[in-house]
Amino acid sequence: MRVLLSIKPEFAFKIFEGEKKFEFRKVIFKKLDVTTVVVYASSPVQQVIGEFEIDTILTSNPEDIWQRTKKLSGITEKYFYEYFGEREIAHAIKIKEVKKYSKPLSLKDDFNVSPPQSYMYLDIA
Repeated sequence: MRVLLSIKPEFAFKIFEGEKKFEFRKVIFKKLDVTTVVVYASSPVQQVIGEFEIDTILTSNPEDIWQRTKKLSGITEKYFYEYFGEREIAHAIKIKEVKKYSKPLSLKDDFNVSPPQSYMYLDIA
């Protein structure tokens, strides 16, 4: 199964440049069979720029997640802790294979969906 994630452009591009090996989330998918993330680079880009396979998903307290991912996080420690705030649980999606599209896709024209706040399941192959 595939899921569509809205990711800030600066972080989305770091994923495809190989600089960011983890995508951090406050909320993780309820379905356990998600294997691929389709990346929607949010405003101002507003395009689907590629996808990546999920290696594993780490779930723990923010301090533990930061210690386990900081070298490949692609973000600063300050940003990490600001993002998770007072949350007790943090999720880190470990990125396996990335595939950047040669031509970005449109959510409306190519997927017939609106940008998700966090994520959305895609039932297309």
